Amino acid sequence: MPDIVDALASVLGRDVSRETRDRLETHLSLLTKWNRAINLVSPGTIETAWSRHILDSAEVFAAAPAPSGHWLDFGTGGGFPGLVCAILASELAPELEFTLVESDKRKSAFLMTVLRETRVNATVAAQRLENMAPQSADLISARAVASLPDLLSYAYPHLAKEGHCLFPKGVRAEEEVASASDSWRFKLECRPSITDPNTAILVLGEIERV
Repeated sequence: MPDIVDALASVLGRDVSRETRDRLETHLSLLTKWNRAINLVSPGTIETAWSRHILDSAEVFAAAPAPSGHWLDFGTGGGFPGLVCAILASELAPELEFTLVESDKRKSAFLMTVLRETRVNATVAAQRLENMAPQSADLISARAVASLPDLLSYAYPHLAKEGHCLFPKGVRAEEEVASASDSWRFKLECRPSITDPNTAILVLGEIERV
């Protein structure tokens, strides 16, 4: 655990409380239990879940510009990155309000169970994002849901005018940015991952259709 604590502090730029670490451990304990019955994450990633899922999600939280207002995470699945960000925010940015969008009823039940067990406040929307009323979110995140052009199409109707999108991407990030530029204008910051040299967090603002 000490090396994980140090890695989390390195990602966030500060230490977190024992309570926050306990909440993250509860999340992973429930993930391990539920994953035997429903496909929340690839079974092969359970043993490395701290680095593969928790730290990756913490990097998304750390990349958020001035985290405040409404944070919308869609395709939340096993809780990544949205639920991890909500857990971190309960200590580090309590003014944030989270909506976790997950259309799969079993996965949304998992998310609600973790929120109840960790006593973290967030809303789970058990429906498809495209069927929701516009959310005017200040921050929107999604992980392993779709290519960047599609992510922007899903997110744009729900993004506040001055809002930002936070999308973790792998080795094809540059290719996806080029493809998205055919249909979208945006200001881009690419934040390299400190946990995986093949990934980065794309922080997009001033998003407009071409």
